[in-house]
Amino acid sequence: MFTIIHTLDQYHEVVGTEPALLIYFSTDECSVCKVLKPKVGEMLTENFPKIKLFYVNLNQSPELAAQNRIFAVPTLQVLFDGREYIRKSRNFGLDELKNEIERPYQLMFS
Repeated sequence: MFTIIHTLDQYHEVVGTEPALLIYFSTDECSVCKVLKPKVGEMLTENFPKIKLFYVNLNQSPELAAQNRIFAVPTLQVLFDGREYIRKSRNFGLDELKNEIERPYQLMFS
C-alpha cells in the first residue's frame, strides 16, 4: 500500500513526478503510528484512489526529517502538483483529514 522512500533524491523524484501524494513520516518507536498508518491507507484508497501513498521511516532517513521540518510523529504531508496543501502532526482524526483532502482532490481530478 505504502511505497517506502529511503533517500532525499527519492523524495524529490516522487514530489516532482506524482500529481497527488501523501507522505507518512514515522519512527519505529511510535506505537500510535503503527495503528494509524493502515487506517490512513485504507481511508485514502477507498475515498481518494488517485493519491499515491509513501512512507518515510525517520530512524533510517533522518535527513528527510530535517529537510521537511518534521518535529513530531506521526506527520502527514499531502501534496498536489508538488506543493504541500495539508500537514498534520501528532493528534488528528481520520474524518478531519478526509474533509481537508476532499476539496483540493475534487478540484484536481474532477
